[in-house]
Amino acid sequence: MGQMVEFASNGNTARGYLATPERGSGPGVIVVQEWWGLDSGIKEMADRLAAAGFVALAPDLYHGELAGHTEMDKAGELMQSLPPDRAGRDMSGAVDYLVASDATTGDGIGVMGFCMGGLLTFVLAALRPDAVKAAVPFYGFPQGEDQPDYSAITAVIRGHMAEQDDFFPPAAAKELEARLQSMGVDCELTVYEGSGHAFMAPHNALGTQDQELYDRIWPQATGFLHEQLG
Repeated sequence: MGQMVEFASNGNTARGYLATPERGSGPGVIVVQEWWGLDSGIKEMADRLAAAGFVALAPDLYHGELAGHTEMDKAGELMQSLPPDRAGRDMSGAVDYLVASDATTGDGIGVMGFCMGGLLTFVLAALRPDAVKAAVPFYGFPQGEDQPDYSAITAVIRGHMAEQDDFFPPAAAKELEARLQSMGVDCELTVYEGSGHAFMAPHNALGTQDQELYDRIWPQATGFLHEQLG
């Protein structure tokens, strides 16, 4: 079980859920929430990362607000009303917290995000290339006109995308992969045949959870983070 902690966020204070491994230290990983908020599912993913040997911090980007797993309209409203600059500051502050922590070991910080958090994983990698060395986005990526400066990214990216996804179409994921690779970014975005959006989610809010796929991907994702971070 983790605990809520506070950290500095560009002159303000932000909060997040911190989970640490049993041995008390490990490489640091930022966990970025889905559109529901900092809910039980994201806390569980942070706990699972801690069980895999990481110091995992999930910043509360909605500052205490949550949408229930049947409240898709509310989740959409919370996501649309999230100030991008504040989200960037809070994620960056979370990175600084992990970098400064005595519990954090290894070379650089990793980022893992889901849905909206997958999109923000790319944003944070571009925002903090000085610290973010590995990124694992799940079924989410930037689209449209408001995209980060991908040329700033130094992290290695290994993303996991759904084939049946109206939110983040697989064709667009492969287009982004090709774009990043053409810029020299080490990026692979894998689309899993037959999968639906949120296939990793512990809460199974969309009815698309795929345990077999989770069992296959999770060791790959954590192994990749250990390879990159220590």
